Amino acid sequence: MLDLVRLRVLAAVARTGSITAAAKDLHYTQPSVSHHIARLEAETGAALLQRAGRGVRLTPAGELLAGRAVEIIGRVDAAAAELSAHVGLNAGKVRLAGFSSAMSTLVPAAATALARTHPGLEVNLADTHPDEALRLLRAGRVDVAVVFRYDESPSEEPGVRLHHLLDDPTFLVTRAPSGDGTLAAHREARWIAGCERCRGHLLELCARAGFTPDIAYGTDDMVVMQSLVAAGLGVTTVPGLALRAHRGAGIEATEVPAATRRVYAATYGEPPDPPATAALLDALRRAV
Repeated sequence: MLDLVRLRVLAAVARTGSITAAAKDLHYTQPSVSHHIARLEAETGAALLQRAGRGVRLTPAGELLAGRAVEIIGRVDAAAAELSAHVGLNAGKVRLAGFSSAMSTLVPAAATALARTHPGLEVNLADTHPDEALRLLRAGRVDVAVVFRYDESPSEEPGVRLHHLLDDPTFLVTRAPSGDGTLAAHREARWIAGCERCRGHLLELCARAGFTPDIAYGTDDMVVMQSLVAAGLGVTTVPGLALRAHRGAGIEATEVPAATRRVYAATYGEPPDPPATAALLDALRRAV
């Protein structure tokens, strides 16, 4: 059976890039870190580190085990926090990562409601893209990831459970007045693309309309996107939540038919969800 302490040591070496830095991070001595790695290699029968100049680097086997170690440690730490918070949800914390427009619309209302019903429960929030939020979820660094997906988005990895929150329409955003709110009418325009998932959706929508957009600008900041449109530098598509969070002056928004994205709260592992996580999910549903 793999030793959890030794897995923590390997994860620290992977995170910091050296035995010396890992020892400092863990408050161990360098010989102690080297001993734990040697014992872990003996237990697994695999070389986990190799010399690289004056330092070390992980072997393919080391990278594989270090990645799993991060997930295992995260789940163990999360379980400890959940257990401490189980009695009455009067202590502990629950952690959420989500994308910007959800963080500025749904999440504040949910966090406020949760603070009223469970004042002793600490809520930690992180603003990040769906792919990174799911990575944090799988690693046990957050308990809930608020994400969105389109029909063409790749499926989530095994173990990720999606809880539907809402369907969010997509809007074509043009400089006002535009005169025509269809995608095809702007086939010759310069386009502004968002994050990776949104860019993929934009390309899919334009392909359906029979053209490939000339993408001149790229930004995942919806305020910047609207400002560029208002300045006459291009056109773009923006989700409804983003317009709810901020609607700039000088733009016109027209809903694009059959272009809905679905917003989910994602959790990881087998049901039921821990009490603190379940309470946050309930607050998110009520915020919607």
